Amino acid sequence: MPTRPLHSRPWWVAVVSGMASYIDSAAITGFSTSLVILQRDLGLEQWEVGVAAGALTLSIAFGALVGGRLGDRFGRRPVFTATMVLIIVAVAALLVAPSFTAVVLGAVLLGLGTGADLPVSLSTIAEAASDRNRGRLLGFSNLLWIVGIVVNTVLASVVGDWGRAGAQVLFAHIGLVAVLVLLGRLTIPESPSWQAARAERRAGVATIRADRARVRDLLRPPYLVPFLALLAFYGLTNLVANTSGQFGTYIVVTYGGATVGQAALIALPMVPVAVLGYLWFMKIADGPNRFRYFQIGALLMIASKLLVVIVGLDLVSYAVSALLAALGGAFAFEGIMKVWTQESFPTLLRSTAQGAIIAVGRFAAAGLAVITPLILESGVTLMYALLTLFNVLGLGCAWLVFRRGRAATRVIDEEGAVDPEVTAESAEAAR
Repeated sequence: MPTRPLHSRPWWVAVVSGMASYIDSAAITGFSTSLVILQRDLGLEQWEVGVAAGALTLSIAFGALVGGRLGDRFGRRPVFTATMVLIIVAVAALLVAPSFTAVVLGAVLLGLGTGADLPVSLSTIAEAASDRNRGRLLGFSNLLWIVGIVVNTVLASVVGDWGRAGAQVLFAHIGLVAVLVLLGRLTIPESPSWQAARAERRAGVATIRADRARVRDLLRPPYLVPFLALLAFYGLTNLVANTSGQFGTYIVVTYGGATVGQAALIALPMVPVAVLGYLWFMKIADGPNRFRYFQIGALLMIASKLLVVIVGLDLVSYAVSALLAALGGAFAFEGIMKVWTQESFPTLLRSTAQGAIIAVGRFAAAGLAVITPLILESGVTLMYALLTLFNVLGLGCAWLVFRRGRAATRVIDEEGAVDPEVTAESAEAAR
């Protein structure tokens, strides 16, 4: 298929690359629903269902870690093409899976492909954009993540009672989207930023983007502080978001006196609230006020869980908490994390850093999910106090590091300059 320069159609790149987020949410929700069906169809034990679900989560984390590094080493295009092929293979395996072992294998392949795709796709979007639209294009991926959940939920409501055929439809949906995305990605060339960095590195040209390419460079100035801040910010706030998403209905039904239907009625309007929030974030993401919005969002996120600690858990407090979290998260969670990450690291470390941040967030969430029921047995107030603490610590780390404004973090604007460390070393050697 013919390709056009990456910068000539940034919205096309944002849609095709951002579909990684759509597939991520569709894979998580679709696999969860399908497991209920497969449990009956294949006679899976309860522990086998848990292992299969955990295999997907952990594989996404591993995939992000590995895929991010491969994207910096070998280029964006080959990796985000290979990941779609891997997802298609995974779906094919799940469509015909005859046993627990086959289901786990399909889950691992699906997780690896989905996880590896996320950091590379985000870097592709960032490198296709300009300073005028980078935040908006990256924020669009969050919107696609919500769309993936909505489409999959509607689809599950239609085919959920079809037995094995219903699970196959849910898996086929993921596979069909992956095929379409693969075809779209064949029209996207390699990132010019990556090509320039690789060419300069091979030629021995000591620019920042060419010289800063080793993993250990993330662990020393000037990248160590933003890297650790983003690890803490996303890792801790994702603990809160994942717990709310995975256990929210369970908590309000078991400890808040609500019914499953009432919990669903609370969750339903949060989708348009989140969509409106993400659209608003896209509007301000490239402007001078985005940190002000981050601060407002951070306060709303902290208040969302602190409210339950103060007044207790019931249907009303749970609904208000969910509303505050949906509004705050639009400006102080994953969207701004993606923007800061893409701006804070040079080309040959960009997807490595993004993959590590995503991976730490997923690993931490999987670990907390294992012990969340035990914490809840000690009291809902304790659980929400911990969630409040996670928000305060994570958001506080981001505030401390990024409060100085955009200029302090925009490595992406200066990475073509000569590496000052090499210049200093050369001057020292000449003495």
